[in-house]
Amino acid sequence: MIELLRDELANTPNLEILDSTPDRKRFSRDFFDYSPVLKKKLDKCLADLVVRPFTVDAVFSVACFCKKYSVPLTLRGAGTGNYGQSVPLEGGVVMLMGGLQKIRYFDKSNGLVTVETGCLLKNLDIELRKYGRQLRLLPSTWRSASVGGFLAGGSGGIGSIRWGFLRDPGHLLGLEVITVQDSPKKLQLDATSAEALNHAYGTNGIITALTLSTAPSVEWQEVVIDCKMWSEAVSLVQAISRSAVDLYLCTLLEKEVVEKLPHWCGKPAGHHRILLLVAPDGVSTIQRIANSFASEFNLLGAEDFKSGNGLRELSWNHTTLHMRCADSGWTYLQMLLPQPEIEAMDVLKARWGNEILWHVEAVRQYGIQRLAALPLVRWKDNKSLELLMEHCKEVGAVIFNPHAITVEDGGLGVVDGEQVEAKKKFDPQGLLNPGKLKGWL
Repeated sequence: MIELLRDELANTPNLEILDSTPDRKRFSRDFFDYSPVLKKKLDKCLADLVVRPFTVDAVFSVACFCKKYSVPLTLRGAGTGNYGQSVPLEGGVVMLMGGLQKIRYFDKSNGLVTVETGCLLKNLDIELRKYGRQLRLLPSTWRSASVGGFLAGGSGGIGSIRWGFLRDPGHLLGLEVITVQDSPKKLQLDATSAEALNHAYGTNGIITALTLSTAPSVEWQEVVIDCKMWSEAVSLVQAISRSAVDLYLCTLLEKEVVEKLPHWCGKPAGHHRILLLVAPDGVSTIQRIANSFASEFNLLGAEDFKSGNGLRELSWNHTTLHMRCADSGWTYLQMLLPQPEIEAMDVLKARWGNEILWHVEAVRQYGIQRLAALPLVRWKDNKSLELLMEHCKEVGAVIFNPHAITVEDGGLGVVDGEQVEAKKKFDPQGLLNPGKLKGWL
């Protein structure tokens, strides 16, 4: 079937075919090796064929031919995911969406932007800033990640302290999608219909363009605050995140993590560290709050987007990246901490010691300021990891398991009926990214 499919695709305009073994291996992977569990499961997964369309018509042709020959089709953005979102579990075709990069329309009156799925977040953000706007949410991989890949495989990140998460109403306002029905179609979905494809790993529709809300651009100021006591640092983060200050990032790292960060972020000096992106008019307020906690306040100045050495490159999963670069024996977890957060963290620390190192991100959930955690975990074996996750649940944490391959297990652990219904409607044969939507299985 693959050979027949390849022959048909070879005559498709604006479509590149990559079928060498190195290309098939390269584009069958993402950063799933952050997880030793996923590395064992996914290391040998391999696409039979890789294609790169440069137009929506070419995407439509790929969908038609994959449906005709019943060949699995897995979508891939920039491949910066950590959970195997774009790994082809059953082989077939991997379709690289990076050739669709156009910014189709920007509405100056309200800041709405319609953009093709393969546009890099960095390029989109740079373009928006020409009009005094910026993206609300970004992953720490914003320099290399694509907008469609972030929406389909991500959940939040830089900006979540103000704007919550991608699936919160108001971020995604519409989608253009290609279906894999008996007769594939190109559809325009409104905000309500589009939600079922949000954070679905491309399992229930091929996203070719998105309409997103944006925010007024801010010349964010980088601030670093060092604290001697962990409890003081947590209390300071809570005070900052609840203040009447415009914030884009608030990250707290335990001192053992700070010691492993790149040298350009400053000397750790044995302190726990808070990393902030603050609006210019909020810097003095943050300094005043920091002074009340007997901490060390440092204003670094406005972000330098060109250097690649900004504070946002030390946050979210870039923290995990830097730790693993220093010592590949570290993996991580993702969770929403219970309140009061410090009590739960102290209980876990007392049991696990330095086998768990705290990395905390201030976020907004349903309009309420909360603390999420992406702690670094010393890898031993799967049994120890399971015990740690159970202990986290016992103290009240909600786990978003980064060591699982399905949409549901990596999220709240429950089946989203709307996602499953969308797959029934748009992909009735189950060809899109098979094995990733638990409700379908």
